[in-house]
Amino acid sequence: MNDEKHISVIIPNYNGASTIGKCLESVFSSGYKNFEIIVVDDCSGDNSVDIIREYPCRLVHIDRHSGASKARNTGVQNSRGEILFFVDADCLLQRDTLALAGKVFSEDKNIIIGGTYTKIPYDDGFFSTFQSIFINYFETKHRDTPDYIATHAMIIDKQIFRDNGGFKEGFFLPILEDVEFSHRLRRAGYRLIINPEILVQHIFNFSLLRSLINGARKSMYWTIYSLKNRDLLADSGTASIELKINVLSYFFILLFVLLYLLSGISLFLITIPFILGMNLYLNKRLIKAFYETKGLFFTFFAIPYYTMVYPLGIGAGAFAGILNYLWIFKIQRGLK
Repeated sequence: MNDEKHISVIIPNYNGASTIGKCLESVFSSGYKNFEIIVVDDCSGDNSVDIIREYPCRLVHIDRHSGASKARNTGVQNSRGEILFFVDADCLLQRDTLALAGKVFSEDKNIIIGGTYTKIPYDDGFFSTFQSIFINYFETKHRDTPDYIATHAMIIDKQIFRDNGGFKEGFFLPILEDVEFSHRLRRAGYRLIINPEILVQHIFNFSLLRSLINGARKSMYWTIYSLKNRDLLADSGTASIELKINVLSYFFILLFVLLYLLSGISLFLITIPFILGMNLYLNKRLIKAFYETKGLFFTFFAIPYYTMVYPLGIGAGAFAGILNYLWIFKIQRGLK
């Protein structure tokens, strides 16, 4: 008898022509046999639907672009499995990903299980690899008590998903619906865990500009959400306390350089190495992850990028998030 539990792999697709074929190939290459794939197309304008039709999966259409939450909820409504595995259209499952998910799930179905990115992404350029190591490290830092489970690898019992209303459709932010859902589940008494062996390989295709824009965009939405939830300083996955210290250190260094230029007082310059040294010490485990994954040469470039360039995107996004929060939740309400 086959005692493998039936897993429904839910994939939202929106203009994913460049990646959805690779994603589906990876799922069908799985060593796990008892699964189905439901791809929900969110009214794509490219040829991704033609690519999806080449694979023996269930394709569900949404008539108007409605966002990832609607697509994932629609996928669940059309699923037959008792286990739901959410993954993104630009992620590739490893051969053992579903088997590991099924094994961990069978031990306790009342937990919500998260996986993470492989340290090496599909496109192994500097900026993509930097991002993949960065996410892998911070998402697995608190394995038994994560703040959220990301939908690039989320495993959950279908009945628990339904009992808790699924992903919030019409969520006021275009991303972070998985964070809101995770917080709602935790308040309901469910346990979240990260299993670092459950891996998907992400396709980033990051350049310097795309890396900074991605950081700014996510930082903006994280800031809005965190201000609303009053947990801005929380150690929350990729919105980690180390990253926040890194950004603050960067802007303190800029401030002290400016104060030195304005005043000529050398004490401001003398303070900078201490700030930088403390920042590197507090981020030593991330630096170690860079070194263990890609060696000394990569780390030599990753440290200055993380400490002296990446904070520009994160800081700009945080500033935009504060302005958006004030407009959405303060000014607009005051005008009503």
